[in-house]
Order: sequence, then structure tokens, then C-alpha cells
Amino acid sequence: MKSLFDTTQIGSMTLTNRLWRSATWMNMADEKGHLTDRLERVYLELAHGGVGTIITGYAFVLEEEQPNPGMLGIYDDSFIPEYRAFTKKIQDAGANIIMQIVYGGSATSFRPEGREIWGPSAVAHPAYKVVPTEMTKENIATVVDALAQGARRAKSAGFDGVQIHSAHTYLFSQFLSPYYNRRGDEYGGSIENRSRILCEALEAVRKAVGADYPVFVKMHCSDDWDENGISVEESLFVAKELEKRGISGIEFSGGNLDAENYPNAAPIRGGMLKTSNQSYFAEKTARIAKHLNIPVISVGGHRTPETLGTILNTTAIGYFSLSRTLLSEPGLVNRWRQGDQGRPRCIACNKCWGNDGNICILDRTSR
Repeated sequence: MKSLFDTTQIGSMTLTNRLWRSATWMNMADEKGHLTDRLERVYLELAHGGVGTIITGYAFVLEEEQPNPGMLGIYDDSFIPEYRAFTKKIQDAGANIIMQIVYGGSATSFRPEGREIWGPSAVAHPAYKVVPTEMTKENIATVVDALAQGARRAKSAGFDGVQIHSAHTYLFSQFLSPYYNRRGDEYGGSIENRSRILCEALEAVRKAVGADYPVFVKMHCSDDWDENGISVEESLFVAKELEKRGISGIEFSGGNLDAENYPNAAPIRGGMLKTSNQSYFAEKTARIAKHLNIPVISVGGHRTPETLGTILNTTAIGYFSLSRTLLSEPGLVNRWRQGDQGRPRCIACNKCWGNDGNICILDRTSR
């Protein structure tokens, strides 16, 4: 029987357990995207707390394209020395550290009027109301190359891997969605075309970092958005294409931001969770995972080791990533390992997001 605390291997990376910290925007980097002591302490606390693998909050790969304040940058080589010192500290504390890289696009409220924002088509974002400029093929090539260069820098800086962000209505997620992507060229229309930019990005990243370096993608198992979004069947198609191109593993999220018209869809940031509403993307993720030969990581509402153990031993899902639970309780994995399976401190109240940094509301006066 498989355990959450098995030691496993993904490419060159040894994992001491099956529990990951999913990428979480902490809003603690400086205005240029450089590390701060405060942000470094967050990741060190997670590493000491027992989680086997940490994915950083998303890092922007083009200096002029920053979808949120306080996020990490990886847009030029000046970041390499500081990240090299940082990754060694995390690894010495016992955790793997993966950098998530991204082009954000119109999923932003951060200075949208002062910069050109690219998207697959000039379609307003339903939540942020930003209308992007439709990308030319030259723009697409720019983003693909920027992601490859970001991955090269991450490898040089000692990160154990990179993850391409293709979820949560950021740019690549928009290309996959018929709502945002209304192009008439080879990047629009069929799911084969809508996934082309993601496949090209993976190929470019692979060329930049080599065949053995761990490269992951975060994408949706489903948008739960009818004809506007990507379906489970289409997500499986994309996953198989990524598998052919050497992806090391896929983290599956889901949901959409159109709560007015789709109130029953699993939200990208869920609210209060009932015990019965755990692991809410796991069923659809499992339907995809059984057809893949690569590691699958499930994210979304994971609350108890008992539930995760059942999923682990009854599906092809091999790993689980957590965000808000570890944001509130960075030592949760150690607690579970020691046999204390009591309720997590986090109740998914969604009050961890703030202008002074994204931390649990219970800690807001002490950090």
C-alpha cells in the first residue's frame, strides 16, 4: 500500500514525501521581483515544516509584464546569484524547491492602464474587465522564449525544477479556453491549436534545460464552464501532448472566475469548506491520470491525510499539493507524519489575501 510519506523519484529529483506546497502568491517580493528576508523566511518555515516539495509563487519572465505586486521575477540573469543562495538554504532544510514561471496576461488589476497586456484575443476578462491586445505570432515567440530563458535561469540558480503556469486564467490558460481564445489562425479553434503555444513553450524550455531536468505544468482538469472552457476530455488531450514532449509531471487544478453565471463551479479560490467538500478536483483529475504515464499532482481542497491516502491508493494520482492549509500551518506535514491527524488550522475563510502580504488572518498581527 502506498503512503503519503513514501520516498519517490521524478527525474533527477528525489521526493521525501508525496506532499507539495502548491504555488502561492505571497506578495512579499520587492518591487522589481527580488527576494526579501520576509519571503525567504516563509519558504524556510515550509521546508522545516516537513513538506517534501515547494513550488514558489509565480515568477514573471518579462520585466514589463508583472500581473501582481510583490511577486518574484526571473526576467534577467541578475536574479541567479541571489536565488542560488536561496535554493541551497531550502534544500539544506530538507525540501525540493521548484520555480513557477508565468506570463500573466489580463488576469490582473495591477496597473493595467500603464502597460500593454497580451492575450490570445481582445476579449475582456470576466472578473478583472481588462481587455488585452491580441497577440501577434512575434508576441507569441517572445513569450515562449522568455519562458525558456526563465527556466534556464532557474536551473542555473539551483532550483530542482520549473513549473509552467497554465491555469487560473493566466495567459496559457486563456489560450486553452474558447471564451478567451477566438483566433482564426493555428493558435485558435481546435484543442490541438489552442494548446499549441503551451506545447511550443515546453519544447523551448526542454531545449534550454535539457532532457533530464524536471519540468512541470499546472493546468485545469476542467474549467466547469460549458462551451467557454476546457473539458476533461480536452485536458486529457493536452496532457497526452505534453507527455509526448517530455513533461515531467502535471499539477491539475480547475474552476473558473465567472461566479455570477456559474455559481456551482469549484472556484479558483474556494471559500469556507465543509468536511464533505474536500479534494474537489480529484475526481476529474483521476479520470485523466489513469490514461497518463507521468506523475500527476492534485491540488484543491485537500484537508485530511485519510482522504488523501484513499485517493492515493484508489486512483493514479501520485502527489498532492496544498496552498492555504500550509499558508496557515507550515508545520502541518510534520504534524501528520507524527500521527496527529486533527483538523487543519486553516478553515478556508479566504481572508489570507492582504496588501501587506498574503498570510493567515490569525497571524496578521504577529508577522
